[in-house]
Amino acid sequence: MKTKTRNLGLACLLLSATTFTACTAINNVPTESVESQKPAKKISTNGPQDAKEVESFMNSVLVDKMGKYNVNGSNFVVVKDGEVLLNKGYGYADKDKKIPVDKDTVFQIASVSKTFTGLAAMQLADKGAIDLNHDIHEYLDGLKVPNKTGTPLTMFNLLTYTSGVDLPDITTYTSPDYINQEIPMKEFLKEHMPTVVRTPGESYTYDNFAFLLAGYAIENVSGLRFDQYMEKNIFKPLDMSSTSTRFTPELLDRMAVHYDDKGTPHPTSGHAPTDGPQGSILSTGDDMAKYLTMFQQQGKFKGKDIISEKSLEQMQSYQVYADKTLPMTTVGGFEGFFNDLMNGHHVILKGGSMPGHQSLIALLPKSNTAFYMSYNNDSMMSIEVFEEFMDHYFPEKKKPKKSTYTPLSSKEAAKYVGLYQNTRFHFLKYRLTYKNGSLLMEAGPSGKHTLKMVHPLLFEDEAGNKLAVKKDHQNRIKYFYYTSSTGLDFIADAQKMPSKKPFSDVPHDNLYKTHIDNLYAFDIFKTQPDNRFHPEGIMTQGEFADLLLRAHGWFGFPDDIEKNKAKIISGIPNFNRNTVITRQTAAVMIQNLKQIQPAPKVKITGKTDKWAIEAIQALVSQGIIDPDIKPKADGSIDFRSKQPLLRQEASALLDKAFGYYTLPLKIK
Repeated sequence: MKTKTRNLGLACLLLSATTFTACTAINNVPTESVESQKPAKKISTNGPQDAKEVESFMNSVLVDKMGKYNVNGSNFVVVKDGEVLLNKGYGYADKDKKIPVDKDTVFQIASVSKTFTGLAAMQLADKGAIDLNHDIHEYLDGLKVPNKTGTPLTMFNLLTYTSGVDLPDITTYTSPDYINQEIPMKEFLKEHMPTVVRTPGESYTYDNFAFLLAGYAIENVSGLRFDQYMEKNIFKPLDMSSTSTRFTPELLDRMAVHYDDKGTPHPTSGHAPTDGPQGSILSTGDDMAKYLTMFQQQGKFKGKDIISEKSLEQMQSYQVYADKTLPMTTVGGFEGFFNDLMNGHHVILKGGSMPGHQSLIALLPKSNTAFYMSYNNDSMMSIEVFEEFMDHYFPEKKKPKKSTYTPLSSKEAAKYVGLYQNTRFHFLKYRLTYKNGSLLMEAGPSGKHTLKMVHPLLFEDEAGNKLAVKKDHQNRIKYFYYTSSTGLDFIADAQKMPSKKPFSDVPHDNLYKTHIDNLYAFDIFKTQPDNRFHPEGIMTQGEFADLLLRAHGWFGFPDDIEKNKAKIISGIPNFNRNTVITRQTAAVMIQNLKQIQPAPKVKITGKTDKWAIEAIQALVSQGIIDPDIKPKADGSIDFRSKQPLLRQEASALLDKAFGYYTLPLKIK
């Protein structure tokens, strides 16, 4: 395998963090479902041709990857020119009961559901019931989306992830408790409504809210409840008899068990609202083969028109680009993630993630080829399977040209330099500076990078990852899209933070000024009425907890926010929001979210309560200390644990813990 595979630490297309656990044994895979053998030789550069060869090759790939990622069960479908070449189950739907996966095993396809919602919207556009470029409020029956930009939000924006809302995951609620509840879309949206804060169409952010709102518009315009519309106009015409936006006893009975990365089963999660246009569909390999076939038959299935050829073309053609070399999204939910794995071919992708179930579909319209897969754990196995599939059937057309670079002048660099924040995951923060003809980027988890200019809106780092700069409607440098190989940067554009008037009581020689300014720039510290920061003021435990949540930046999934609120105060005796916070209490709160491995080599002097020692050692080991603390000759640190935490000290600790950089301390 090529080294281009991305090392992802998150099931990033929808939900929360996962940990990969490689498994060297494959005895969890029944031999009657998987044949272990060497990969077959390549037979064509025009995609898969022979059903037996496809099965032989995919058998070898799935044995390898399921073992590596500890996946108990998977299905895999390949369709070429409208013919199903492979539709097969691998491993177990239920490991304990030894129930194998087959073509009728039900999986939650999660965000792959977005493509069905896109299809439904395009059907209504075909009928003239929805205009993709009209204000979406025309189709919402009085429901209002707050909008600070003055530019109308449209269905096109929703279907291309360019809505510009501030909280794109505010509607993402999943829990086993929702399986048997009836939660209407309109009532749910009234209580969980984000605000449009960026001009619609201007920037890309992976957006669950957008597809939920699109689903509500479909429901309102059609006069049918969303699940009823989908059944009547998509599932039934496609003969998808085992597909639904809602749970049924029969589908639940055939559903693959959900497992975590260690192979431990956990309950099936439902959605709030009940119909989830952004991610609630259940389906099977057999049904998804029919869905893929429709794409290869110009929007028809068994002679029936499902969608017009024009709309189908829009769904399969990129409409949003970060750069001409970086396609982003189509109309209808498909995306261009992992462009470096596409080998120069036109591919559109959609992945999905629910706790314990993952899915991926890949369409290659020009070669009339597609595949679908689902499996029952939280790993990103699908990306490596996609890479194997592409390298085998669609190798690189030609070796990409090596980029040539142009030196950047300090004057030209000024418009790029500044602080940026990911528009979906606010914990991803960046600083761009200038040095010797290049941009320097400090990027938290991604580390430090040198960015050389290919042209004025495109840069490359030392590993070849691209950073595409984007302008706003006023022609100002406002965003960038970074194809990092280390994490989640590619899930949304990063937005440049606006300059703010500095606090009047923080002089330039204040040791804490940089940290105060950073937190102020990212809206972690709010503007004071008197434009003063009060650097030596104290704060309460409650005030610091609120700051910590903002600094941590996990503003996305509501369930996670509630969990983090409880997590922050774990291990703190007698937490009281109105009590003045001490430095040791602040350290424990930070460590509760940061989860740094304790470093017992760090020697702490002075008085510290036992419950705070490990947290302080962990933070000190990573350089998360304020500027006034200096290691002694023997390397020991006096954290001044029991002193009240000053506002300027809070700024340093939070900025170093959750900012765009880390400064590990060398332990003697």
